[in-house]
Amino acid sequence: MAARPAWRGQIRLALVAIPVEIFPATKSGASIAFHQVHEPSGKRVKYEKVVPGIGPVNVDEIVKGFEVSKGEYVLLEPEEIEAVKLESRKTLELTQFVDYGDIDAIYYDKPYYVVPADDLAEEAFVVLREALRTAKKVGVGQLAMRGQEYVVSLKPCGRGMVLETLRYSDEVNKAASYFREIGDAKPDADLLDLAATLIAKKASSFDPAEFHNRYVDALKLLIEEKRKKKGGLVIQDDDKSDPAKGSNVIDLMAALKKSLGGAEGTRSDTVKPVGKRPVSKAKPAAAKKVAVAKKRA
Repeated sequence: MAARPAWRGQIRLALVAIPVEIFPATKSGASIAFHQVHEPSGKRVKYEKVVPGIGPVNVDEIVKGFEVSKGEYVLLEPEEIEAVKLESRKTLELTQFVDYGDIDAIYYDKPYYVVPADDLAEEAFVVLREALRTAKKVGVGQLAMRGQEYVVSLKPCGRGMVLETLRYSDEVNKAASYFREIGDAKPDADLLDLAATLIAKKASSFDPAEFHNRYVDALKLLIEEKRKKKGGLVIQDDDKSDPAKGSNVIDLMAALKKSLGGAEGTRSDTVKPVGKRPVSKAKPAAAKKVAVAKKRA
C-alpha cells in the first residue's frame, strides 16, 4: 500500500510554482508500549473520566478549557476552536535562503521527504534542488498544515529534497541559563592533545545502521523468553460468562457417569438377573445397604 502524503501543495519561488507532495521521513519504531494489567484476573485496566465530588461523567458533557488562573478556566466549544484554525494555503513560499550552518540543530523538529507531484513538475523541481545544492543554501518559509503554521527549511537530499519543521524561538530554552556555572578556564594542553588523538582514532563516517536501541532489544528478548516459558503470559478472556466453571462441571459429570457405567458393567458380567427379584425379609440390613447405595448413585 502506497504511503499517503502528509501534505499536497506547491513550492513558490517568485513567479514559479512547483507542485509537490511531502511524506514523513521518520517513524516511531524503536519503542515498546506496555499496558497496565490487573494481575489476579489478567484483565486490562481501564480508565474513567471522573469529576471530583460527582463521579464518572458522560463524554458529551466534556469541553476543552484553558486555565487562566488557578481553578479558573475559559471554556471553548469545538466549533470555536475549528473556526480559528489556519486554512491550509497549499503554498510554501520560500522567503529566505540561508547557509547550512546558520540554523542551529536544536531548532530542527521533524523531517519530511519532498517529491514532485507529477512528471510535469519534475523539471522545475530538479532545477530548484540543484540551485540550492550549488549555492549551498537552505530555503526557509512558512507552511500551513493540519490547522497550524510551521516555520520550515528546505534542502537537497539525494534525488529529492527534505523539508524540516523548525521550532519557534519561544519553544527553545536559552542555553546561557544552563551553562553560566561552567568556568572559562583553558584545558590542559596535554589532556587536549590526548582527547584530540582519541577523537581522530575513532573518526569515521556516520552510519545509523550501526546503532541499535539496546534497551528495546533486551526487552524484546525478555518478552520472548517469558512467552516461551509461559511464566509471564497472561491469557485474557473477554467472555462475560464463566466457561472455566462450566467446563469443570461437565468434566466432573462425565467422570461420574463413566465410573457408574464401569461399575454397572462389571456387575452385569458377574451377575445376570432373570426377572424381578424381591427383597428378602430375612435380610433387612442387606436390603437397606442396597437402597442406600442406589440413592447415593
